[in-house]
This record gives sequence, C-alpha cells and structure tokens, in this order.
Amino acid sequence: MCGITGFLTPVAGDARATVRAMTDALTHRGPDDGGVWSDACTGVFLGHARLSIVDLSPAGHQPMTSGDGRWVITYNGEIYNADELRSRLAAQGVGFSGHSDTEVLLEAVAAWGLDQALAAANGMFAFALWDQQHRCLTLARDRMGEKPLYYGYAGNTFLFGSELKALKVHPDWRGGIDREALAAFMRDGNVPAPACIYQNIRKLQPAHYVVIRADRQQIGEPVSYWDLPAIAANECDQSWGADELVEQLDDLLRDAVGLRMKADVPSGAFLSGGVDSSAIVAQMQAQCAYPVRTFSIGFAEPDFNEAEHAAAVARHLGTDHTELYVTPDEAMGVIPSLPTIYDEPFADSSQIPAYLVSRLARSQVTVSLSGDGGDELFAGYNRHVIGPLLWNRLRRLPRPMRQAVAASLTLALRSRRLTSSTHTPLLGEKFEKLRDALGAADGMDFYRRLRAIWPSPASQLVRGASDAGFAGGDSADQISGFGLREQMILADMQNYLPDDILTKVDRASMAVSLEARVPMLDHRLVEFAWSVPDAFKVRDGEGKWLLREMLYRYVPKSLLDRPKAGFAVPLGDWLRGPLRDWAEGLLAEDRLRREGFLDVAMVRRSWEDHLAGRSHRHARIWNVLIFQAWLEGNT
Repeated sequence: MCGITGFLTPVAGDARATVRAMTDALTHRGPDDGGVWSDACTGVFLGHARLSIVDLSPAGHQPMTSGDGRWVITYNGEIYNADELRSRLAAQGVGFSGHSDTEVLLEAVAAWGLDQALAAANGMFAFALWDQQHRCLTLARDRMGEKPLYYGYAGNTFLFGSELKALKVHPDWRGGIDREALAAFMRDGNVPAPACIYQNIRKLQPAHYVVIRADRQQIGEPVSYWDLPAIAANECDQSWGADELVEQLDDLLRDAVGLRMKADVPSGAFLSGGVDSSAIVAQMQAQCAYPVRTFSIGFAEPDFNEAEHAAAVARHLGTDHTELYVTPDEAMGVIPSLPTIYDEPFADSSQIPAYLVSRLARSQVTVSLSGDGGDELFAGYNRHVIGPLLWNRLRRLPRPMRQAVAASLTLALRSRRLTSSTHTPLLGEKFEKLRDALGAADGMDFYRRLRAIWPSPASQLVRGASDAGFAGGDSADQISGFGLREQMILADMQNYLPDDILTKVDRASMAVSLEARVPMLDHRLVEFAWSVPDAFKVRDGEGKWLLREMLYRYVPKSLLDRPKAGFAVPLGDWLRGPLRDWAEGLLAEDRLRREGFLDVAMVRRSWEDHLAGRSHRHARIWNVLIFQAWLEGNT
C-alpha cells in the first residue's frame, strides 16, 4: 500500500522539489521507500511513497516505467490476481524484471490497453498513468472504491493525490470551502464523491478513470469501466437451491481470502466476533497450517464491548488472538488527530475504534484483512430488513397524517416522555429517526431520511448551499423493477460503502502504515451477491442469511446468535462528561459567528438539547463538532 501524488503544470522549470515535498506528506502511507519522476519539458511530475508488501526489492520501486518506455505509473494498491496476469503476459512474450504487482499492471496496460487491463485486474487500487507518446495523464480507481484519489486544479496547475494533505503542499493551493459539499457532509457525516470539501477539487468515483491531456490542460469526463447498476439490474439466478448457493459462496469467499493472504510481510485480520469478520477469519484459518493472527479491542462499557465475543470465536478457530481493552482516555486521545487523519470532515464515530484496532494490529503485522462489505452484499443493516416492511405500512397513511404524527413525536421526544421510563438512548435515537422519515414522499426518500444525520442540512448553514447538495453516485431508484430493499442495498454500495466505510478503513489503517484488505469486495463476490434472490439474503426477520449459513460450517451458531452491534463508542456520554469543555470551545457563539458557516441558533439549541437529554441523535452534534475541529486544523 502506498501514497501517490503529482501534478501537471504549464509553467516551465524543474519542480521536483515540490513533488518531493508533496510525496513527503504521504510518508505515513508509504514509509519504506519513495521516489519521483518528472518530465520538466512537458510539465508532468509524479511522486510515490511506498509501503512494501509484495516484492520488497528495488525492482518494486516507483514511479515505474514500462519495458517499452512508453508508460510511467505511480500506483497505490494490490492486484491480487497478479500471478495469473503475469503468466498470461509471459505467454505473449512479455518479460519482467521483478515480481511486483505494479509491474504486472503496467505491462498489462502496455500489452492490452487500459480498458482490458482494468477489466482483467482483481484488486484495490488508485493510480496515475503517464503516456509519454500521447502526453496524457490517466487517473483510475478500483471498482468498489477501496483506495482514494483526489484531483483538480489549483490555478493553472492540475493536482492529484491519495490524500488532500499532499495537494495542499503545492504552492498554487488555495483551498476555499465548497458550501454545497459542506451541506452534503452535514447530511451524511462524510463528503460523498465526486464532491470534496474544497472548491475545484473532486474525488474520482469508484470504477472510473479520467484522462487529462497535457497540451489542452483540460479534464475529460470520467469514464466507467465496470457498471455496478447494470450488474445489479441483471435477473437473479432462480435455479440454485440453498445448499448450492452456500457452496458457491464458500468457494468464492475462500478464493477471495486466499488471494488477499498473499504478501511478503506478516499478515493477520481484524476480528470483532460478528458474522462478517468471523467469516473472513474462518476462511483464513481453514487455509493456514499455523494460527492466524487476529486483533480486537474492547471497552469497559458492556454496551460497547465485543471483545468477549471475538475472543470466543478466536478460541474456537484456534487463532493467535490479541485483544486490547481501551480506556476512555485512550479512546478520546484519538480525537485531536482526526482532522489530520481524514483531511476532510468525517464524522463516523467508529473511526476511533477503527484507528485503535489498526494501531494494535500494526504492532505485529503489516497487512490485515477486514470483514467490511458483508452488510452491503447480503442485506445486513437493520434498514435493509425492517425498512421495506415499515415503509409498506406507512405509505398507506396520507402524507399529511404522517407529518402530523412526526410533529407529535417531536413534542414527546423533547419532553422525554418516550424514553424517560426506560432510560434507553438507543430507543430515543430510533424514535428520532422514525420521526424524521415519516414525511417521506416515496420509498427511497424514506431510506435517505433514515440515513440522513441532518435531514435538511442547508437550513443549518448560514448561506450558499441547497439540500440537494451532492447525491453521490446513487442511481438505485432509476432502475425499473427494483424492490425497495434492492434500491437500498445498491444505494449503500454506491455511497455509504465507499464514502463512509471504506474511507474509514483506508485512513485509519494508513495512518499507522497498515494495509487493510477487504475480501468481501472481490468483484466476483459482488457480482455473485447480486445474482442471489432476496429470499436467501433476508429470512425470518434477519439479514445475511446466506452468509450466516456458510459461516455455520466453521463456527457454531451459538457463538454468533446475538443482535447486530455497531463498531461504536459511548460518544453521547463523553460529550456530556469529559469532552464537554472541548465541545464548548468549538461551539462558542462568537466563534460560530466569526467563522460564518453554521447557524448559531441551531448549533446552540442542538447542543443544549443533547446536554439536557432531549435529543439522542448525538451524531448530529458530533457532525458539527467534527466540522469545527476540522476547520480549526485545516484552514
């Protein structure tokens, strides 16, 4: 895993010192080696920070030039089927100087062309490819969006990089805040692609590439090379029975895990004890003659602790398990570094335990497999299971009646009548989500309101934004014949997965120079999941039925049969307790007015409601606090 950066400039001269400085900003992504390549006459400068995983020799050094001298690449990621592609290329007479997957990808482009090379590659990646013959730069990103890639103009200079901190080193950088992107962040808790919090900068969307010609200094339209909505729209295969589908899933996942276990450095896996991570670890251990190294963290608070479940699964599978119980002070100690780690405002509070478990794993390994993606592939979120059933009932009521019920819920929540008897914050949060979604116009509007942190984010901003903001790549409701559950799953795959889950995994792991690999997102598994009928995903009121049935071959049901738990921290209590002074400083009225982004009355009312226990949507005030902390550290 690595960090990539560079630029195209019309200004003549040697700017290698600049690209070196940009590369240095990404050292945490690649501490083992670094390099630059330039053609000052054309104005192209490429930088690379390397985390050595496959081929630790100098033959893996980047930027790398193809054997025919035409192509130069700076590449972040792993091509898991590189051995297969190398054999195919060698049969065509292509020679290799090393055994890195970078060289395989580069020679595949040289031999087959970009589109065929991308279609053949099974991996996670983001890369910049310079064509010396046609003098154009191509940026590309993997199918599901595991690896990030930012790009855009600063003045007349075209910049790109794995993280914004590299772009900000360039002397032409200005970095004004995009208020539409800010509205999208307030809604989602992240800035969805293709948006960026900074003006004139974008994120390349998953499964796309974009070409920039040096002579024109213009960005072309992004081109899709793998069409997830088209795959989702294909008819499900009704010919397979349950046993046959379980067998297919077992085979596919075993192969996906096996490919991702290949490395020239120590590897392991994150283990929470839930279905997804347990499935990955079970497949790893089934292919290993030695105990797989697994890692989990725990909290003293029972409602937020999964370490005991992880330890039970580890004992059953026979892994070499390491767990760390984290104190509140240790967890809260991560918060000041979040603006630096994420570069953009990012408010998924599970970023804290994600960083801590990555740091723990990095103390022993350089590669760690993750169970992320199972919920999106096999309908694992509560909204996938309950949402369609709930909407089918609610839609029978006239919209004005639902809006009246929502108003009544608001009054009840503010008076705490709904939750004071049980003192259950989670119950209050569910009621608040339901209240916000009751006025939905249709099923997908209902889904988006359930997902939204602030349902009308533009009303929380001082000026210059609309609630539409950036909708990301969501095209689920444009596909005819889709049921609401399928629409939700596709929307999650296109938006929530890359913009939240995979962003969290990448930045948390890369901050400690750890490569995280996600077997569930092997594109063959994604395509298989869309061929599976809905009845094999949700059954008896529970999601991920097929994945569970496969996992029961390896882990007893008794170790896994419990309510779904998120990777969470007791954030609400912290904000009323030890984090209160920190929050008060960020939410000071004079500060908010001086900055001029957020509505002061809204912020103060939300903060006071949280302190008084009138609101259990602590994610809302956390959004505000994360933006304020980011603003303090990045402007």
